[in-house]
Amino acid sequence: MRSIRRGDTGPAVSEIRSILAGLELLADREPDLFDESVEDAVRAFQQSRGLGVDGMVGDETWGALDGARWRLGSRTLFHSVPGALVGEDVRALQERLLEMGYDTGRPDSIYGARTARAVAQFQREVGLVQDGSVGPQTMKALRRLGRKVVGGRPQWLREAEAFRQSGPNLVGKTIVIDPGHGGGDDTGVVVPDGPLRWTEADLVFDLAARLEGRLAAAGMRVHLTRGPQPAEAMSGSARAALANSLGADLLISLHLDGVDSPAAEGVATYHYGTGSGLSSTVGERLAALVQREIVVRTGMHDCRTHAKTWDLLRLTRMPTVRVDLGYLTSPADRERLIDPMFREQIVEAILAAVQRMYFPVERDVPTGSIDVRQLRMALAERG
Repeated sequence: MRSIRRGDTGPAVSEIRSILAGLELLADREPDLFDESVEDAVRAFQQSRGLGVDGMVGDETWGALDGARWRLGSRTLFHSVPGALVGEDVRALQERLLEMGYDTGRPDSIYGARTARAVAQFQREVGLVQDGSVGPQTMKALRRLGRKVVGGRPQWLREAEAFRQSGPNLVGKTIVIDPGHGGGDDTGVVVPDGPLRWTEADLVFDLAARLEGRLAAAGMRVHLTRGPQPAEAMSGSARAALANSLGADLLISLHLDGVDSPAAEGVATYHYGTGSGLSSTVGERLAALVQREIVVRTGMHDCRTHAKTWDLLRLTRMPTVRVDLGYLTSPADRERLIDPMFREQIVEAILAAVQRMYFPVERDVPTGSIDVRQLRMALAERG
């Protein structure tokens, strides 16, 4: 959908205002106008949900708004094929079941088969009909019982333990590299530079291809989400579905940034999290390692790591990070990013971060200390 923004009018704006008013973020006065008060309310909503804060309602923000109108208990929840129920009530149910020790997977707000199985297991244990749906009787039982698991979010504990048990070697592990944008008119950030024209889609694909070679040389099975010139653009949810279908152990998405001010520069890394305590522990660690390795090895400005609920981060079943590798609109960042040797430095930094992910915490090494050439040599010696 086209982003809805300040100045727009119509039924869609009226619905947005109604949802925001229901969330007590807006006093609904002008029902058909997207004015400054709506923009401020949208920004507040985006901030609270871990979305990109731009004050506009695009696909992801609309999906989050549409889901936010539901509260747990306000409707019967059930597994529906092909159109799964989506909403804040589903996420609240998933978090509640996780706290009680039932495995719903990542709380992604989608009432899928795994959530239905967790509900049926709960129903069996409390003596209810095992239909996998949440009606009044199941809601009553959920409210009556307390949590079984304490000391951390059970899903993240499972994720961390599964990662630990996979061992320290890269050999045989599967990683998906996602070069952002690409396909049709989706070029991402575009900056003219004299007779040249630098595009985000082209530069991140070059980085992804370089990283593919280095990770494969270290023994990993590597997949890219797209080629250099795909016919159609892919959504974040489609990229997540591809990574899930491949059974990937990790996903790293590569992007560049761009804003009106040429002064903005630096690298930032994002992992799944709501910003209010719910976070992928393993994804957060991978984000921190990638961020630190890039900053130390390249000297780029550190824009830190951040929790977000973007579709690509929320819908993947493996630890996932998105790395914004500088501002193409910054003369300083652009000069470095268009240099192939600098892009090699970034690739080495990400490779080092991936290797450190698989080291046990007690065997971790200082940032910038891994010689990534040694990884390839060690694999050759092992063969």
